[in-house]
Amino acid sequence: MIINFYPKLSQNLLEVLNDEEYYDITIEVGNDPYVKIFRAHMVILYYRSSYLRRILSTNKMKNNGTLTTLTHIKLPNISPEIFQIILRCEKEIY
Repeated sequence: MIINFYPKLSQNLLEVLNDEEYYDITIEVGNDPYVKIFRAHMVILYYRSSYLRRILSTNKMKNNGTLTTLTHIKLPNISPEIFQIILRCEKEIY
């Protein structure tokens, strides 16, 4: 039973990466005219990236300890192509 659990869990987490409906954070990366908005899941980013954990924690402190239903952060100093690689690698490590 456990043998079948991990592949299914990995598959489910990869499906979350492509989920266009149940995301709770948008990340705007790049500078005009090369801007792209990524949809993601805050809890996954929080536990997979110490850099994004700091950003999310700072955002939470600005909102009196609560996070809004949909959070939007901007990362203008990274290109959309590089962030796509980082996002995919972070989530495929599971």
